[in-house]
Amino acid sequence: MALYTTIHLHNVSTGHDAAYADWFDGEHQSELARLRGFKGAERYEVTKEQIMPDIPQPWRYVTVYDFDSETPAIDLPALAPLLANVRDKGWIASDTAERIYTYDLMGDWKASPNWQKDQPLSGVSIILGNYVAGRYEEYQDWYENVHSVEVINVPGHVAMKRGELSSIQLEPRHYCPGDQLVLCAQQTDDLMFTLRDFSARARGVSPSGIAMEPRSASGSFARTVHYFKKVSGNTFWPGGIAYGGDLSVYPKEP
Repeated sequence: MALYTTIHLHNVSTGHDAAYADWFDGEHQSELARLRGFKGAERYEVTKEQIMPDIPQPWRYVTVYDFDSETPAIDLPALAPLLANVRDKGWIASDTAERIYTYDLMGDWKASPNWQKDQPLSGVSIILGNYVAGRYEEYQDWYENVHSVEVINVPGHVAMKRGELSSIQLEPRHYCPGDQLVLCAQQTDDLMFTLRDFSARARGVSPSGIAMEPRSASGSFARTVHYFKKVSGNTFWPGGIAYGGDLSVYPKEP
């Protein structure tokens, strides 16, 4: 089997937030359960505070859909008509911001000892990133063997999974600014502390005494970072992963 994640970045038209939420937690879950290869889905709302405040946050919501499929070219596009149905109802804002991107995952959640499997996640962050041309292998080695380990071992950070933009994309298609997906999960009721310690470790001044390695030059600065809090009903996915809670951020750029 192979793992895939589709992220649906969107805004909801005025006055339809409650209807959209009810549809997602009810009818849509039943629809998704009938899709081949479907693993789970959760919906998140953007936080007011962002780790990189100068980067625009054009999307109020993101839904993360996970698949495990041997035939992704057949299975993944079946999600598109379900999103088209709710779009046809007029519940997705017609502000041209909606984006749907699918990524081939390099693996499932890579967890640290911080992860409490019987507790929900408090939120997720999404990086739409890129590597510097000609330095792909260096970028992957740095993220897999250095940076991912550093990030998920910060108190409050619990897991990370990464992917590459897939050749399989859903309609309506748009240009994607990030060839590399980094999805990071948190379990904390004090994300301010988590982000401050993350920044301190990156600068080598954390009270923990732990200092991160310098950021690899193979990672492009052409990236956007988006923090979201979970808003859909609590769901336990295969593997015991639970999603729920709230997120409050006082950010420092990593």
